[in-house]
Amino acid sequence: MLTSPSSVPRLVVAAPSSGSGKTTVATGLMAAFAARGLAVSPHKVGPDYIDPGYHSLAAGRVGRNLDAYLCGPELVAPLFLHGARGCDVAVVEGVMGMFDGAAGEGELASTAQVAKLLRAPVVLVVDASSQSRSVAALVHGFASWDPQARIGGVILNKVASDRHEELLREALDAAGTPVLGVLRRAPQVDTPSRHLGLVPVAERRAEAVESVAAMAAQVAQGCDLEALLALARGAGTLPGAAWDPAEALSALPQAPPDASSRGAAPGPPRRPVVALAGGPAFTFSYAEHAELLTAAGAEAVVFDPLRDEGLPEGASALVIGGGFPEVYAAELSANEPLRKAVAELAGAGAPVAAECAGLLYLCRELDGLPMCGVLDARARMSERLTLGYRDAVAVSDSVLAPAGTRMRGHEFHRTVVEPGAGAVPAWGVRTPERRVEGFVQQGVHASYLHTHWAAEPGAARRFVERCRTS
Repeated sequence: MLTSPSSVPRLVVAAPSSGSGKTTVATGLMAAFAARGLAVSPHKVGPDYIDPGYHSLAAGRVGRNLDAYLCGPELVAPLFLHGARGCDVAVVEGVMGMFDGAAGEGELASTAQVAKLLRAPVVLVVDASSQSRSVAALVHGFASWDPQARIGGVILNKVASDRHEELLREALDAAGTPVLGVLRRAPQVDTPSRHLGLVPVAERRAEAVESVAAMAAQVAQGCDLEALLALARGAGTLPGAAWDPAEALSALPQAPPDASSRGAAPGPPRRPVVALAGGPAFTFSYAEHAELLTAAGAEAVVFDPLRDEGLPEGASALVIGGGFPEVYAAELSANEPLRKAVAELAGAGAPVAAECAGLLYLCRELDGLPMCGVLDARARMSERLTLGYRDAVAVSDSVLAPAGTRMRGHEFHRTVVEPGAGAVPAWGVRTPERRVEGFVQQGVHASYLHTHWAAEPGAARRFVERCRTS
């Protein structure tokens, strides 16, 4: 029997710090619950695109992000309810340490804040590899720091032996904290990483399936799934309605009629085809973007720039999200027919929205290899990691937003783009210093910033309207 969205059982998987095993536990729980025949809704706190790929593999359902910085705290519960429609249980993987959020913003965008917004119990994953009795003090500190973020139990990770487990359980029993699972050291469930974190599922699908199966087996063997489900069922009822892309668009102020549409024959508006870059090179995309484009009247069609030599038939616009073009620069460069097709589409004034990896793909070259040449700019890998949330304001009118539109974004890359003379920037950004960033050129909006259109659904409507008039 399916649970109504407002009362769907749910757990938030948190940890004292990064590297404690949240992804292993959360992904393993999703897969273990799914193996029991439950419809599982997978979620990730924060802007991370990679973990949701593993979540999707585990749950058989698209992984969704819950980011109180990018979307605002008021959208966390509605977006959660949207993703959890028709599900029996939801598992939310946290980010960093439980109380770590946007720098200088208090609890904003932390796992603890999201757990409170969802009225969900927290399962704390503790790396117990170098402690015994001290684990009780650690857990007590996290449980008492903010009692509104309710820790319902602990899963002990990287436990060395039966004796080690006995000492840890004794300490936590004395502290009154339930132990809901014990996981032994298991390197076989580790997933490979590189310069921006885990390798995405799309790049290693067969191996990723094996990794997720190993996580599920480890969690099913080491955790009390019945106790975890009982804890999830104790989550409070969420008030309010689920987010809906069509309703989000209908709530916007009425757009003024476009001059080019005056005098047109009556009837339903044209349904433009929007090409969405996908495949191993472009794996970073929020599911809500495609949903908003569809609700705005477009047909979103995914293609793979590594393999497809042309854009989808009838494409009148292009969206290129993030990913790892630097890893696939040679293959992307070798696909000359597609590079030419992208350049021709952009040159005709069609709407093109590109974020981070998409920006690099539109440059003249990346690490000396020819790219699409849409932008008079060159990109190269860098030793420096650029990372963090950004407050941004549009400094130029574009296909996504009129000048003056304020949005929040996230930047995460190890590359540098060197623009040519006369480039028109997309954003003014505070990082905390003020700078301009990105490109606006004809119908092109290209930027390093990853944004979440659920926070600004007008971007999707404006983009689709531009498709109809370009």
